[in-house]
Amino acid sequence: MSTTASAKNGTWRNWGGTVASRPAREVTPASVEELAAAVRRAGEDGLTVKAVGTGHSFTSIAATDGVLIRPQLLTGIRNIDRDALTVTVEAGTPLKRLNMALAREGLSLTNMGDIMEQTVSGATSTGTHGTGRESASIAAQIRGLELVTADGSVLTCSEKENPEVFAAARIGLGALGVITAITFAVEPVFLLTAREEPMTFDEVTGRFDELWAENEHFEFYWFPHTGSTNTKRNNRSAGPEKPVSPVSGWFEDEFLSNGVFQVAQWVGRAAPGTVPSIAQISSRALSARTYTDIPYKVFTSPRRVRFVEMEYAVPREALVETLRELKTMVDRSDLRISFPVEVRTAPADDITLSTASGRDSAYIAVHMFKGTPYQAYFTAAERILTAHEGRPHWGKVHTRDAEYFAGVYPRFGEFTALRDRLDPDRRFQNDYLRRVLGQ
Repeated sequence: MSTTASAKNGTWRNWGGTVASRPAREVTPASVEELAAAVRRAGEDGLTVKAVGTGHSFTSIAATDGVLIRPQLLTGIRNIDRDALTVTVEAGTPLKRLNMALAREGLSLTNMGDIMEQTVSGATSTGTHGTGRESASIAAQIRGLELVTADGSVLTCSEKENPEVFAAARIGLGALGVITAITFAVEPVFLLTAREEPMTFDEVTGRFDELWAENEHFEFYWFPHTGSTNTKRNNRSAGPEKPVSPVSGWFEDEFLSNGVFQVAQWVGRAAPGTVPSIAQISSRALSARTYTDIPYKVFTSPRRVRFVEMEYAVPREALVETLRELKTMVDRSDLRISFPVEVRTAPADDITLSTASGRDSAYIAVHMFKGTPYQAYFTAAERILTAHEGRPHWGKVHTRDAEYFAGVYPRFGEFTALRDRLDPDRRFQNDYLRRVLGQ
């Protein structure tokens, strides 16, 4: 997956090509002090402020016509506390660099998503997650935060210091301030054994509770227009380490999952009638395999085919019914869906606007190849997902607004009240936040 969020002729664009904006100016601070000064100057000039990482959100959450903060100079590890098992990292650090640095130190995050090009602040602020029976999102692993607030002051928070800010700012949507550093809980590096194998849609949905309960991390991909899925189970292992061989890894992860898949997407976009046949072939392309490696090499994978994505979290107990409704809708429609549907889970957490806040959750993510009309599919899927009190991923396409969120997040009012206190003049406002949080 490319890390580029392009800026040409003063225009910023996100990775998926779904958002463009023209900031009045861009600032690349080299220190927290410089960032704070940039926020204060924006206030003096009457400009709003947004920070952007690598632009992997599909929503306009980072778009601004004011001051765009680029944190690429705020990178690296500040401190490793081996007694407390925490690491404090600068906000602009890409997850890939953090994962590699931790591995060199014999440490690891407990859980993570399936890509690692995002910055740590961008990933946590939008609620990036992986899949887990007991282990939750990246934001749930945060033990402390440092952020620059609307008046340019630097605020630190944790469970003991400014706890009400900590409860919300771990997934703060960029609405409470600009994050400058994050302290994560870590643990000694461990091994995971991944077991990947095909399974029918009926079997995986019929056995879902069993598969979820028996595995620390379970996920699967359903291929629309087929009754086929690919499943993945990740569990801790005593070893020995048995990574995917370089040849096998290149063939399956690069040649098939990216190269051949890219060509198939081009064909499907040019000739939509071929999509069901392509889906049948794609669903059988990857064979079963088992391998054992350190966490980030198991959790993450390269994603080079560009797409547009919508993802909703539904109550875990509603997953099977919701997914079956989605399949029925696709089967009865004229839609041609060339990308698989991704299904993952997360335990309940205590973060105010986490998609798993207060409830065990399951995630259903729908995708379309970049450049392919996606609105009809996403609209139909969203109708099903919202009927089950779904909560959309903050960084992925959705049409929900503040009125809807007030109904599906019991603590929504806590977040907006905190925002009123920390940013009364809406220094960090943009059109997206106006829609999802209200004025």
